[in-house]
Amino acid sequence: MLLKNTSTRFGHISILIHWLVALAVYGMFALGLWMVTLSYYDAWYHRAPELHKSIGILIFIVIVIRLIWRFISPPPKPLASYSQFTRISSKLAHFTLYIVLFGILASGYLISTADGDSISVFGWFDVPATLTEQGIQADTAGIIHLYFAWIAMVLSLLHGLAALKHHFIDRDITLKRMFGFNPDIK
Repeated sequence: MLLKNTSTRFGHISILIHWLVALAVYGMFALGLWMVTLSYYDAWYHRAPELHKSIGILIFIVIVIRLIWRFISPPPKPLASYSQFTRISSKLAHFTLYIVLFGILASGYLISTADGDSISVFGWFDVPATLTEQGIQADTAGIIHLYFAWIAMVLSLLHGLAALKHHFIDRDITLKRMFGFNPDIK
């Protein structure tokens, strides 16, 4: 089992974190869309936001671990076949996705703690409120949260389409590397 990345392959830890965050973010997006349709008398009206907050804090922790892991185990080198445009756009897309995800998480935190209450993460631990009662904090953070969530969906779909383009049109090993397949096997 290859845990760390090599110059040609992603290790299993990077692959696991990548797909875990991707699934969690899509799940959170769906949960968020569903939550706003709930009425006050719905059984999930209070439970769904608590679940959303708890998972959001865990995603934040995993993304921080992922960034630390990138320094411990740098990603594989770009393929020699990549154009300069592909190399630059890839770095820009990854950087933008990180900024947008942190924006979603920060704005979610500001929404959740605007009234001064901490966030309980599944009852395991609490994340205290730091910025509270900043006027229209929850409303402003809510708008940012909504737009950044949609931006994350669009960017991640483009990211996925680019991977599929590499696989089916360019016929390179980009997608295979992210699934953990040996790049030496064509």
